[in-house]
Order: sequence, then C-alpha cells, then structure tokens
Amino acid sequence: MKEIVLDTETTGISTKEGHRIVEIGCIELENLIPTQNKFHCYLNPERKVSEKAFEVHGYSDVFLSKQKKFKDVDEDFLDFIKDKRLIIHNAEFDLAHLNNELALLGKKKIVNEVVDTLILARDKFPGSPVSLDALCKRYRVDNSKRTQHTALIDCDLLAKVYINLIDQKEPTLNFHNQESTESTISNGKVLYFKKVIKPSDLEIKKHNQYLKENLKKNFF
Repeated sequence: MKEIVLDTETTGISTKEGHRIVEIGCIELENLIPTQNKFHCYLNPERKVSEKAFEVHGYSDVFLSKQKKFKDVDEDFLDFIKDKRLIIHNAEFDLAHLNNELALLGKKKIVNEVVDTLILARDKFPGSPVSLDALCKRYRVDNSKRTQHTALIDCDLLAKVYINLIDQKEPTLNFHNQESTESTISNGKVLYFKKVIKPSDLEIKKHNQYLKENLKKNFF
C-alpha cells in the first residue's frame, strides 16, 4: 500500500487572516518503506511572511518572491497524492491551508484518507508531549538536522515516527535464517512468534543422560 507523508510551511497560522503556503514536502511510502518518489516545492505566497513564521522556517520574502505560485504546481501535487493515504502531523492545520489554496483556484477539497499522527500520539501517550521533536526523542529518531522546520526534513522524521507509532519497525537487513520466525497480524500489530521445534526421543534420552552424569546432587 502506498502512503504519502506530507508537510507544509506557511506564512502564518490562520487562513482566515490570509496566510498562505510557502513550502510543500511529500515523501512516498510503499508498505512503510520510503520509495524514491518525492514531491517538493517552494511557493510564492504573494504576501509577506509573519515574523513568527520566519522564525520557524527561515524563508524570507525575497527568496519566496522568486518561486512558483501554487497555481503552477497544483496539478502535479494532486497527481502525486491521488488515491493515496496521507500521513500528516496535525492534519487539521495542513489540510486547512491546502484546501484554502485549492479553493482560491476554484477547485475541490482534498478527499484522501488521512492519518493524523498527532491524534495517534495523543491516544497512545495521553498527557505526554506529542510534538514531532518530542516523538523523535521518545523513539530515538535523530532530529539533529532539524534546526528549523523545513517540509522535507519534517517528512523524513515523521515517516520514522509514524512507523513506530503504529508498532512497526523500520526494515533492516537480516542475514539470519527467517524460517525460525513466523509472524501474524492482529488488530494492525505485527506479532512475532518463535517456531516451536519438538525434540526427538533420542534427544530427550541424551538430555536426561547428560543431566544424570554431569549435574551434582543438591544436598541442601
């Protein structure tokens, strides 16, 4: 199954105050493994970046004024996410801004299935910090490159956090014999069981003989 980890950066928090998107980042996952497919763009918001937003992502008005506008990339973006589940941290924020950009072009809202990792984290760790940085710390995900919030870096971190949140683990190279382990899926979780090997009569006999000949009697 293909999923899209998505993040945006904006000129400010509220679309009602006219704030717009300045960056979109998307990373494609296939069966939880990142593919080589990515979508990334900086955008000219056609307005100034608020001071607080600039502190978060560091994109200046001069830099953004030279970028494409959303109307120049909307079709490519919609094609990239088409029919794929979206993985977003605090989805309400990103979807509000994306749907606002689409509305300004007279286009329909995004209807993809969405997994909000913020909600997943709140359900899993009630009362604990659930920011992306806090979850990286909890799962020992290296976020040292996140000196500022940038869409692609945040997507990469979120992909790793997401895998942990749903009780999966990142795929690793394993050169051991896989026949000794069987797995089953129950309620979205992968449970692992060691294969039970029944000893033969001869093995039981040798084991008992070993115990009799090599273990000292306990006199206490």
